[in-house]
Amino acid sequence: MFEQFTIGVEEEYQIVDPRARELKSHISVMLDEGRMVLGERVKPEMHQSVVEVGTGICQNVTEARRDVIGLRHDVSQLARKNGLAIAAAGTHPFSDWKRQDITQQDRYLEIVEDLQDVARGNLIFGLHVHVGVEHHQQAIELFNQARYFLPHLLALSCSSPFWLGRDTGLKSCRSVVFKRFPRTGIPDSFESWSAFELYLETLIKTGCIDNGKKIWWDLRPHSFYNTIEFRICDLPTTIDTTIALVALVQAIVAKLYTLRLQNMQFREYPRALIEENKWRASRYGLDGKLIDFGKNEEVSTREIVLELMEFVDDVVDHLGSRQEIEYIYKILEHGTDADRQLRIWKESGRDCKAIVDDLIERTMLGVTGPAGEKAVENALGSGSV
Repeated sequence: MFEQFTIGVEEEYQIVDPRARELKSHISVMLDEGRMVLGERVKPEMHQSVVEVGTGICQNVTEARRDVIGLRHDVSQLARKNGLAIAAAGTHPFSDWKRQDITQQDRYLEIVEDLQDVARGNLIFGLHVHVGVEHHQQAIELFNQARYFLPHLLALSCSSPFWLGRDTGLKSCRSVVFKRFPRTGIPDSFESWSAFELYLETLIKTGCIDNGKKIWWDLRPHSFYNTIEFRICDLPTTIDTTIALVALVQAIVAKLYTLRLQNMQFREYPRALIEENKWRASRYGLDGKLIDFGKNEEVSTREIVLELMEFVDDVVDHLGSRQEIEYIYKILEHGTDADRQLRIWKESGRDCKAIVDDLIERTMLGVTGPAGEKAVENALGSGSV
């Protein structure tokens, strides 16, 4: 029953000069050198200082972890050959988007031409998780219900409190920056797959988009693959956090599917209400409150995440993800990547470069082989830590 819920994971890394700790516009050179090894697993993004990686189709979270580790290893090695490092977080603490080069590919140039500085300023880094769903109508039903849990995932993944060297007061500045793009945020629900297709056809016919990839919602039914794609998360710094979120996403979809088999479903809530929770998650992370719309009251975000863990618990062992998903409890105990960045900033006397040093080191935690053992030593060999 659960075999259809395959996983695909995409991470967007920062390319960093480890001495200046600034972003480095270097993806074209890196890909030219590494194309034979990396193939289609690694792609450029709109900014030259971003490298996007994607796993294969994984049958479970164990395979997903293996692929993510391998990708971090390979991209890190390629960066090191160019005197660079990779770092994982939703935003860079201080690099200025105005100093970053745009990738000279038609798709990105068209986006920049269309959106202008909204696109140029979109210097952010996310985690995208695809979950396989075999049938379109099932996908749209699960999509409608899963929207409710998007703020929960954002609260757990917050890793972008800084923008242009400033403490923004937000735990996820990335989610606010991305909101300037059209067709982003919490999506509306659709009564059927046909209704979703009609929406896409209308946008294409009227010249708004040329294909479904320019729908950038926090969750979208994918128009090319039999998946629903969760796009709300900031990019986590550590592999353990990434895989815990992947396991939780898969479990949410599987749990909603089991309810469907029992002729039940999770209640669908309006986009406007879910957006209220998204704002709370981006502002406070785990330290605030979300609205429990069933109770019609505020509840501690940590408490509501614990309720989510209980909700999905009966599918976790079937998915084989018990060990991975239980890392969520450590996030609840110790805080998010955003909380860690803010602690380092305060303890270092408001030194954003100290944050970058920590990001470079923690990005490689759990990566085996030469990259994992020597990445920090090689990247930070200038004595910056």
